[in-house]
Amino acid sequence: MTSYLPQNEGLLQYWLLFLSIVSIGNSIQSYLTTSYTRRIYSAPETTVTPLHARTFGTYTTLASIIRLYAAYNITDSAMYQLAMWTYVVAMGHFLSEWLVFRTARWGEGLVGPIVISITGSVWMALQWGDYVN
Repeated sequence: MTSYLPQNEGLLQYWLLFLSIVSIGNSIQSYLTTSYTRRIYSAPETTVTPLHARTFGTYTTLASIIRLYAAYNITDSAMYQLAMWTYVVAMGHFLSEWLVFRTARWGEGLVGPIVISITGSVWMALQWGDYVN
């Protein structure tokens, strides 16, 4: 079973793999219902449509695939950078929806995406030299 896991040293590759799997589940859910997406974009005047939820699910799927590839190719500079950018873009999106556009409210729906995107961005930036030659 362990032969299916990434084979490099360190925990970052497992973080990328774990979040890829969880995010694929989130993407599927976004295609089936708007409930989770509405938990993130929860400001009173904000309307979450099925199209919005599916668009969110599509971005999440793309980010998941990039992170999955990076988990198995963590020493590849281009893959590492792409994966890091998925976290930076997500962080910018969630922070701007909360602080600038005010479509998201601080709460259980927003805490997870912000913590994960900031953690991923910072961790990958700090660990660059440990993985990429």
